[in-house]
This record gives sequence, C-alpha cells and structure tokens, in this order.
Amino acid sequence: MGKTKTLKEKLSMKEKKKNLEPAKNRFEMVKALHKRSLEKAIEEKKADKLAIPMCKFVSRTKNFFTSSSCAGRIILLQLPEDESKKDACFHRKWHRKIKEKELWEGINAESKGNLWFKLDPFILHIGANTIENARTILKIMKETGIKRGGIIVAKPGKFLIELQGTQVMSFPVKKEKEAVIDKEYMNYALGIANKKLERNYALLKKLEAAVPY
Repeated sequence: MGKTKTLKEKLSMKEKKKNLEPAKNRFEMVKALHKRSLEKAIEEKKADKLAIPMCKFVSRTKNFFTSSSCAGRIILLQLPEDESKKDACFHRKWHRKIKEKELWEGINAESKGNLWFKLDPFILHIGANTIENARTILKIMKETGIKRGGIIVAKPGKFLIELQGTQVMSFPVKKEKEAVIDKEYMNYALGIANKKLERNYALLKKLEAAVPY
C-alpha cells in the first residue's frame, strides 16, 4: 500500500500548482504572440527564408517558441565616418551565398558614406517555459558545437535564450565614392564568406535536428 498523503501535503501541492498557473499563462500568451508575429512576417515576406523552417519547427513544440531570428547573411552596409550604428543602413543584403557579379554591382552602385562588407552569422532567440527547458537548449547548444549563447531573460514563464554563430567577416570596401579594395582580393574574400555561410547553415540544421519536440 502506498503512503497516504496528509492534508498538509495535499494543501502544499495545491498551493504549488496554484503558484505555477501565472507562469504557465504567461508562457502560453507570449508563445501565441510570437507565433502570430512569425506568421505575419512570413505572409508579408519579411521573414528570413532560411530561418523559417527552424522557427516553424520550434513554434510547433510544446515548451518553446522563437522570437526575432536570422539564419545568417552577407551585407553591404553604409556607415558614416564615425561608424555610428544609428546612422547605418543596408546598401545590399543577401540571406544566401552570392556571386561576384552581384557583389560588384552593389559595390559600384551609388552609396553614401563608407561601404563595409559584412558576413553576419545566425542569431536565434528561443523562449522556454521553464529554467530546466532553457538549460536543455544550452546543453544542446554545446553538443552541436555552438560556442556563443546564454539566457538573456529569466522570468517565470519566460526564459529567453540567445544563440549566435561565430562565422563572421567585416571590412571596408569603399570610401565615399572610391573602392578601397582590388577586385582579385574582394573575389577571394567573397569565396571565403560563401564557405563560412555554408558552415553557418550546416550548424543551424544540426541544432534544428537536436531541439526536442
């Protein structure tokens, strides 16, 4: 015969369950909100196409959701002389590998300020309903070889984890209207960037396969 729970134990369990309800409600509300945001971004063609499968998969899981995420990209960024981020703007942006012709068309096009070539790695924001599930994501992060990541929000019912790749490149290619890099070197650097992007996407696929449903 199992041990019968005392009235005190029953009341304690009831109280614990009651205390968990607000956290559960918060998680379900936030998850639903981000799911609608994802669906809207996809419908309006504003979502990163390569990040969509991962985001859709996570949004279908029971204990997780995704917030703003990017699968990685190559960009030409316009920057003022003081490199102020608030005055920076995209000159060209590709969420995929690109060809030399595309890159040089972007470099030679009219631009303002200085122009930088950048390779940005993936950045993912995954929300979890409990600290235990957040730690599960961090464990998976290490097992899949992702080196940058951590919990950036910790509230009952909302634990937000940020994961980021390490495949990066950044250097100036144009000062005002004059290119400051020769074509041979730029094409060589682009080849490296495309290979880095491939490794970046492969790591993302590995992570997707490991996230618990």
